[in-house]
Amino acid sequence: MSDRAEMKGPATRRRRTTISGAAGAAPPPTAKQANGSKWHDAGQKPPQCPAKAKTGEVSRYASNNGKVDREADRHMTHSPRRQKTMVEEINERLSCHVLQESLLSSASGYSNYRGILNWCVVMLVLSNARLFLENIIKYGILVDPIQVVSLFLKDPYSWPAPCLIIVSNVFILAALYTERRLAVGTISESTGLLLHFFNLSSLMIFPTVTVLTVDSMTPVGALLSLTIDTVLLLKLYSYQDTNRWCREIRQAKAKRLTRSYSCPSVAQSNGSAVHSHVSYPGNLTHRDMYYFVFAPTLCYQLNFPRSSRIRKRFLMRRLFEMLFFTQLLVGLIQQWMVPTIQNSMKPFQEMDFSRMMERLLKLAVPNHLIWLIFFYWFFHSSLNFVAELMQFGDREFYKDWWNSETVTYFWSNWNIPVHKWCLRHFYKPMLRRGVNKFLAQTAVFLVSAFFHEFLVSVPLKMFRLWAFMGMMAQVPLAWFVGRYLNGNYGNAAVWMSLIIGQPVAVLMYVHDYYVIHYGSTAHVPTAHT
Repeated sequence: MSDRAEMKGPATRRRRTTISGAAGAAPPPTAKQANGSKWHDAGQKPPQCPAKAKTGEVSRYASNNGKVDREADRHMTHSPRRQKTMVEEINERLSCHVLQESLLSSASGYSNYRGILNWCVVMLVLSNARLFLENIIKYGILVDPIQVVSLFLKDPYSWPAPCLIIVSNVFILAALYTERRLAVGTISESTGLLLHFFNLSSLMIFPTVTVLTVDSMTPVGALLSLTIDTVLLLKLYSYQDTNRWCREIRQAKAKRLTRSYSCPSVAQSNGSAVHSHVSYPGNLTHRDMYYFVFAPTLCYQLNFPRSSRIRKRFLMRRLFEMLFFTQLLVGLIQQWMVPTIQNSMKPFQEMDFSRMMERLLKLAVPNHLIWLIFFYWFFHSSLNFVAELMQFGDREFYKDWWNSETVTYFWSNWNIPVHKWCLRHFYKPMLRRGVNKFLAQTAVFLVSAFFHEFLVSVPLKMFRLWAFMGMMAQVPLAWFVGRYLNGNYGNAAVWMSLIIGQPVAVLMYVHDYYVIHYGSTAHVPTAHT
């Protein structure tokens, strides 16, 4: 102890003398100052100590540092700013398990499956790329844009489909002039109802007779013209219905038409106030009529929500999508659908059920892909393009039908314009007349099945009722899915009905079409299997 004390004492004294000499009349050093913090705070470099004092100083610094660390630990332990107590830390070390469910279990509440969704998309792209490459290797390039023109025009000097579309202006003007006569009281309500019935019936009968009797009418051209006439039929029915409600309000001494009588209230935003408010009968003009005819809606009202301006960049994006997806649809149909359908005729002829099922599943992939592309092309790109061009404010053309857990939810949300028309002009009027909901829903499916069959059978000039039965089969399917399936199982059932149901109807119609036009399936031109 004496040796070390003798070494330590002079070293310490020399250290103090050095510090006091450097700092002037400074107080005796403390443990904190011995640790060099004073020099650090002052921004100065501490003086060097003699070499023989280094050993004692190092031990002293180590001893002082240990004291400071222990004091800091005690201070941190008793500090209120510390987030966890020592007991909590120990408990955390002792227990590492809690009551919880696996992520893939529905009880866990976990919903972020974005990685799995991306994986599904990648697998879908790779599998379809393999099928498409196999198709190219087997059949070569089958895409022929010139052939598309022949689908619309059989005779280059005869254009019956465009003529039918032009003639439809007669029915539009007939509905407008009938409403004008009713507004001024020139004709009675019963006479106006009879005139509207005759006009709408002619709108259905005249194109049908033309398609069935004119030989130069192609199936695709007939489908296009009949689809436009069907849309026009629904529009004109809504037009006369809404104007009749306006007359009923006027007869009830109402001074001004409120929006709630013509449609559900829509907030006047996005520049709707820029356009003047129209009241009945000021809406009975050619401008108003043709705006409604070209607007992307089937339900008429006197004052539509309008956007403040036309967004040119948005318009150009939708136009580019329309052109791109049109070419993609044509290419996929020619390259993928047509060979698969042709190769399916022989199994149907021989009633080879295993081969029929194989061909059906093979057709389901391109058919479903084409249907999805068509949905985006029509309901998003095309309708948004028309709406933007006309400054039409209501852009809800579809909802989240892909999340459908019931069949009725799908049919209510994948085509909003048709759903609004059915709800406003067919379903709710039936409920007001005392019809129960199930019969009203069945009647809606019945009308939808009729138009589906009409738009397929008349252009093909044959009546097989496959589309009608397919739509009516949705009624028991909707009951079964709604009663026994829910959640993900119901959603899977809806997807299965879409993926499998459509190819079945396509094969049925194509088979019957070839049988009628070629006499037997033996004469059907088939591609290499």
